[in-house]
Order: sequence, then C-alpha cells, then structure tokens
Amino acid sequence: MAQLNPMVTPATIELPAVPPQSPWRDYLALCKPGVVALMILTSIIGMCLALPILPPLEKLLFANLGIALCAAAAATLNHVIDRHIDAKMARTEKRPLPQQRLSSANALTFAAVLAIIGTSLLLAFANPLTAALTLSALLGYAVIYTAWLKHATPQNIVIGGLSGAVPPLLGWTAVTGAVHPHALLLMLIIFAWTPPHFWALALERREEYARAEVPMLPVTHGEAYTRLHILLYTLLLWAVSLLPFAVGQSGGLYLLAALLLGAVYCGLALALLRRRDRRMARWNFNYSIIYLGLLFAAMLADHYLFPPSLPLLLAPKAL
Repeated sequence: MAQLNPMVTPATIELPAVPPQSPWRDYLALCKPGVVALMILTSIIGMCLALPILPPLEKLLFANLGIALCAAAAATLNHVIDRHIDAKMARTEKRPLPQQRLSSANALTFAAVLAIIGTSLLLAFANPLTAALTLSALLGYAVIYTAWLKHATPQNIVIGGLSGAVPPLLGWTAVTGAVHPHALLLMLIIFAWTPPHFWALALERREEYARAEVPMLPVTHGEAYTRLHILLYTLLLWAVSLLPFAVGQSGGLYLLAALLLGAVYCGLALALLRRRDRRMARWNFNYSIIYLGLLFAAMLADHYLFPPSLPLLLAPKAL
C-alpha cells in the first residue's frame, strides 16, 4: 500500500485542470446572444413599422448586424466591468472572465473590434444618425449604467433602462434617417417594461446581489416593497402599451393582443404580491420576455395585415 508523503499538505495538492471550453464559446458568451437577439427583434420591428412596405433587404440585414455587433460590444464591456461582481453570484460565476478563461485585455480588444465593425456597417448601410445613437446607447449601458448607476442607486435599472430601450428607435432611424414620435413611443414601451422585468430577477436573486453589494431594490428596500413596485410598473406598462392604438399607430389586432398580454402580466404581478413566493418571481421574469416578444410581433402583424382604422389626421412628422 502506498504511503502518503507527510510533506504534502492540502494547500500543496494541485487539482486536475478543468478542460478548457472552446474559445469561440467564451467569446460568444461575452456577447450575451439571448439579450442581443431580443434587441434585434425590436430593432427589426422598428424598421418595419417605419415604412408602409418591407424595408430594403440590404438595410434589414447589414444595419441590424451593425446594431447587433455594437450591442455585443456593450455586453462584453459589461462583462469586463462586472467581472468581480459576477464571481460572487451563482448566476454569473461561470462566465469566462470570473473563471479566467479569458483575460480582461482580450475581452476589451474583442469589444473594440465589435464596436468598430458595427459602427462601420451602420455608416455604410444606414446613416450617421443611427451610428451616433447606437454608440450613445453603447456608452450609456457600459459606462453610465454598468460602471456608475448600478452601484449608485436602487433606481439603477429605471434610469439605465433607457439604453436598452433604444433598439426600436435605431431600426426606425436606419431606414428613415429621422427620429419620429412613433419610434419614441416604441422606446417608451420597453422603458416601462424594463423595471418589472429586471426586478423580478433581482427578487429571486436577492441574496446574491446583497453578497455582491449591488444596491438592487430588493436589497435596499426589501422584498415587499419590490413586489409592490413590480405590480405598479406592470400596470404602468399595460397603460403605455395601449398608446400605439390610442394615437392611431396600430389597429384592432394589436389592441386585442396588448389587452390580453397585459392582463396576464398584471395577473402574474398581482399573484407575486399576494403569494410572496420566489417561484412567482421566476414566472414573472420568464413571462416578461414572452410578453415583449409577442407584443411587438402583434404590432408587426397588425401593421401589415390590419392597418389602423383611425385616420392619422394629425400624423406627427419626424423630429
């Protein structure tokens, strides 16, 4: 029987190395592809709603690719800035930077390349306005929200949500070259959607945010306060979602979808307030993603299949 070496202590034992993950998978993870995909969905819908016909295929493909690459650059910068926080949270501890599968320098270089290519595509296939707005959103998310607001105030997601609400506006300006009130209304829907969406996740992960010392609303004001505000913001979102019909931007199909989807969302928020069950927070979070996708899909279907019945007598001009 082999004898143990008395000079070997637990501290000196080297554990077997974990097989590295494919580098391309790590770089893809930095891009947060699920989040970017939802943003591009709303950007495409912004493009389609801006025109009475389908947008040109060239703009549809390459302008959205540019927006996607810039959004991926912002997500990568978020990974770099939040790498120490990510290491303290179960939801994010296996990301490439906390696991040291990629270095911060590599991630920053990757973000710079994505931003340069994305901006170049927007200048070539869209217009300078869209490129400028996209870069502003990138800096707003990576610098103003991630590096400052996220650690400064429990209202971080309310204020910082403006950057995440920009994609429909970017899609609109990419095909028109101008900012229009209807595009701002699309932004307003996502802006109102962001707090109840993110607070549901923060509610479920309250201990992790507390351990990471991030002042999310459940950490600073408690769970009951957060549940109430999720309900209030969901009601606000329901009201805001009806505005496209009210101003004649969308018709009856969209109105029906907005009423039904909003009723379900408010019902889940009310159940979250009453039951005080964290599993309901996960239900709210998951449904919020389904809600936004279906709401904008209904708006798109309404735009092409059932034009608004209300005449736009006072149709607002581009700003």
